[in-house]
Amino acid sequence: MITFSDLKEIRNIDDTVIALGNFDGMHTGHTELIRKTAETARRRGMKSAVFTFTGNPRNVIEGKTLIRSLLSPADKEEIIGGLGIDYLFSLPFSEDVRRMTPEEFIEGLLLGVFRAREVFCGFNYRFGAGRAGSLSTLREAAAYRGFALNVLKPVVVEGKAVSSSMIREIIAKGMVDECRKYMGRNYSIAGKVVSGNRIGRTIGFPTCNLLIDGEMASPARGVYVTTCFFGGHTFPGVTNFGIRPTIGDGKKTAETHLFDFEGDLYGKEIRVEFLKKIRDEIKFDNVGQLAAQIAADIRTARGCHLARQRGPAGDDSGSLPMFE
Repeated sequence: MITFSDLKEIRNIDDTVIALGNFDGMHTGHTELIRKTAETARRRGMKSAVFTFTGNPRNVIEGKTLIRSLLSPADKEEIIGGLGIDYLFSLPFSEDVRRMTPEEFIEGLLLGVFRAREVFCGFNYRFGAGRAGSLSTLREAAAYRGFALNVLKPVVVEGKAVSSSMIREIIAKGMVDECRKYMGRNYSIAGKVVSGNRIGRTIGFPTCNLLIDGEMASPARGVYVTTCFFGGHTFPGVTNFGIRPTIGDGKKTAETHLFDFEGDLYGKEIRVEFLKKIRDEIKFDNVGQLAAQIAADIRTARGCHLARQRGPAGDDSGSLPMFE
């Protein structure tokens, strides 16, 4: 997949079948839309493409984080590339783009720069300055300019229409075990391991710590069964997400204890995948009480990991290798 991050980079490309959307969660609805785009492009002998923004346009307009991201730009790019897309137009929501009228967007960008000959989008897609462009606008342009338009209905899972806002809500409630059926993968966070206060090591439970990006969606404070990925290896573990009220400094961190692991991960890039919440975060009276609770959490988490490994035949609840 060729990724373009600036309009000036886009030169001499082939005709495209293109998917339009912010794709901030890359949930099952997004992946279905992009898969159909790729399949159609192959059938028509064209290049498949995705047009999206590197950040949420509403956050850019408001100048602050109102909508937290479910994926980093790098993760979004990796998932889109895995769906067989040829071109990714991942552009910043610049002032020039922001001011485009719907007509300028269609004629200048969609047909002119992206060379779109067939378009896929969701049922609620809006575009152009002030979100003035609607599906009616696209349908009229498709009829007049002769490109095909495909509008996909929402994907419904267990009676619920899948959306990024709904997924953000269940993550915020700590219901991480619900994410997989809506996202097609487990909720995860990634980053570089930073040095903590090392108290966990002194009480027998060393941890690798990730600072939390304030622009990313984060789960409710608590203790979670997790899996850690780094360097092509996978380790089961348990993670405390929160402010560590007994021994912390008030900053949100994800502290992960890896089972049966010896080594130093400081400075290394890891990914922590959240599988299930065990309990809320608690403030203890002393470090001894904290250590006893951590030991109990580890026993619980080990049991959860073993239960997943012994899952019923055909169980697909394990981790997708998407980020390994």
